[in-house]
Amino acid sequence: MRYNIRSVSSFRLILVRHGETAWNRERRFQGWRDVPLSAAGRVQAERTARALAGSGAASVYTSPLGRARETAAEIARPAGLGVTADDAFKEISFGAWEGMTLDEVEARFGGLHAAWQTEPHTVRFPAGEDLATAGARALGGLARLAVAHAGQTVVLVTHGVIVRLIVLQALGLGPERLWVVHATPAGISEIEYRPDSATVHRMNTLGHLEAPREP
Repeated sequence: MRYNIRSVSSFRLILVRHGETAWNRERRFQGWRDVPLSAAGRVQAERTARALAGSGAASVYTSPLGRARETAAEIARPAGLGVTADDAFKEISFGAWEGMTLDEVEARFGGLHAAWQTEPHTVRFPAGEDLATAGARALGGLARLAVAHAGQTVVLVTHGVIVRLIVLQALGLGPERLWVVHATPAGISEIEYRPDSATVHRMNTLGHLEAPREP
């Protein structure tokens, strides 16, 4: 995770985790599995789109996985923007854990799961990735966006682990601190990058997901 996203002119990133899926509810590891949004997740995507309608975003980027693409399409629609999918922003590959529930993982991979909770930077998932690999992929993609969209605002829809890694990099923290950052479905974070600094203006805000009040 050595990419210095700050070494560009100003660039504003609005970072969104995809809306909820049935597998989120079931506490099932998704990773690279292409799981669609649930009905609740589609509502979250619509509310997120309303919240970001005045953001002034020039472009919307997304992970190619369906749950992120669906969320990104809702966000892009009010401004008539296209959506660009980029493999750099896929979730970390959980490998053999994908499709398994948390209880199933704890039963079959107890020691590795315990390490994931306490020392996540030491874990490589069986037939999957580790944080260093996923982080290099995502931060490399982000560095490209920062150059291509210098002086602009970009929305990026991605996944829980990737959101955490991007926010940690902006805060100057390493992947060993993964769990200090929250990344709730449809949560919004915002980072401003300047030549010598990165400022996290908001992190995992959720107020936009509340149901509108009756007049």
